[in-house]
Amino acid sequence: MKTSSRGALGAALFSAALICGASMPAEAKVLARVNGAEITDEDLKVAIDDIGQGLPPQVQGPEREAYVLDYLIDLKIVARKAEAEKMADNPDFARRMAYQRDKALMEGLFGRIAKDATTDVELRKVYNEVAGSQKPEQEARALHILVATEDEAKAVLKRVKGGEDFAKVADEVSKDPGSQGGDLGWFTRERMVPEFSEAAFKLDKGQISDPVKSQFGWHVIKLEEKRAKTFPDFEQVKDQVKAYVVQKAQTDQIVKLREGAKIEKTPDAPAAPAGAAK
Repeated sequence: MKTSSRGALGAALFSAALICGASMPAEAKVLARVNGAEITDEDLKVAIDDIGQGLPPQVQGPEREAYVLDYLIDLKIVARKAEAEKMADNPDFARRMAYQRDKALMEGLFGRIAKDATTDVELRKVYNEVAGSQKPEQEARALHILVATEDEAKAVLKRVKGGEDFAKVADEVSKDPGSQGGDLGWFTRERMVPEFSEAAFKLDKGQISDPVKSQFGWHVIKLEEKRAKTFPDFEQVKDQVKAYVVQKAQTDQIVKLREGAKIEKTPDAPAAPAGAAK
């Protein structure tokens, strides 16, 4: 059974805990025994946290748990073999164990910080601050036809002002493969090149522009609609707000701890690239 290197290191940490006789919660349910050593539902949870992301997404529910239990059985057997071969006495093993211990402690602290920082009250506070700081902004929805020359643009303009369907002409002659029927969807001024935005936002609903030159060629633009851009509802951006709050809380903790720590890098330490954060 194959696992990632990350999973292997996590497995080593888990295995060592068993070797050292780590006590199990009294309520833990025994799921299997390997040569007398117990594997419990609590062990299963630890392993799922460690290797779960690497499992095939179609493996879910009881099948997922059975898969991980088999992994734990293999882990137990292989760990005993490694122990019998004195691999636990290897200095590299000790270094990896020390690293995994620090990593597990860091992740535990970060998990607690994330939980404390992401109350609904705090998330809504950050959301309201960001939403309140947004200036009113207009956005437009337009169709366009892009051609290479001014003469071609004039010919297009004559056709659409003569009554031909704008979207049909766009599909026929436009050089922009990304806009079906010339439809650009909704956009704000800064999303388009200045020449295009200036012409589009001057139009009224249903109006068609004269040929407009940009770095991409010549455009003929038809404005479908304009509206005031609204900030997304809280539920729409809750995950993004949560990710921001968690990252900020964890970063603030690191900065605070670094300020209070005595950190000395030796001359042999790798140098950070110029301008990189230290």
